[in-house]
Formats: sequence, C-alpha cells, structure tokens
Amino acid sequence: MQLNTALSGPDLAKTRAAVDTFNKTIGAGKVASQGLGKDDFLKILITQLQHQDPTAPLEDKEFIAQMAQFSSLEQMTNLSANFSKLQGLLASSEASGILGKQVLIQDGDNIVTGVVREVVRGDVPLVGVNGKYYEFSQVSSVIQQEG
Repeated sequence: MQLNTALSGPDLAKTRAAVDTFNKTIGAGKVASQGLGKDDFLKILITQLQHQDPTAPLEDKEFIAQMAQFSSLEQMTNLSANFSKLQGLLASSEASGILGKQVLIQDGDNIVTGVVREVVRGDVPLVGVNGKYYEFSQVSSVIQQEG
C-alpha cells in the first residue's frame, strides 16, 4: 500500500497561511538585533566551556583570547554609556547658556517665540518658555536681545 503525503493546493495554501500567522505572533514585539552584546558573548563562552571535549580542552591561548575579547566588549559598552552621560551634560550646559535669552522653538508645525526663564537639566534638557517646557533640541535659534 502506498501512502500519499502531498497536500493539495488549497490545503497547502491554508497551511502556509496558518504557519505565517503563527510565526508573526511569535515575533510580535521583538526587535531584531544587529550585533551581539556582552551577555550573548558570555553565554557563548559558557556554552563552549560546558560542551568541550574533556580529552581536548580549550587551549589556554584560545581561552585567554576570548576573555580578552569579552573584556574589550565590556569596556566599549561602559565607554558608550559614559559618552551618553557626557552628551547629556554638554546639552544641559548648552541649555543653561541660553537662560534669559529669546529663542525660537519649533513645536510641531508651530513656531514659539519667547525668553527662556528656566532650564531643567538631565539626559534630555528642557527649557521653560512662556510657562511651557520644551526639549532643548526643539530650539531652532537664539536671538541676542539688544540693549
């Protein structure tokens, strides 16, 4: 007796549609990463150590090279975090420099004009103009007041 395992055209289309729908629900809300982070690197290293052949363990040179790569990756991650903090401090300092000056602020399609009365420091500094707060990045120009 011969068994036919091929799907008919309509059944194949239904199955593909069901699989595509299921795959989309699995990936919903997940963002694809373009690179490996330090946690991924550490997981790979631990998995490699767990599954190594006891008769041929990882050579010292390879292990040291991988640990050096992990250390470099961790330092680059820390450096990136520190650069982000520095960027926030520089932006806050620049925002403080326009305190008391008249500015033009791009607020969507509107342009707001007023004097900066307050600056709120932080990763995203805010400027207080006309009783409302705007992100410093929205300031399009600073006008020197005469007098």
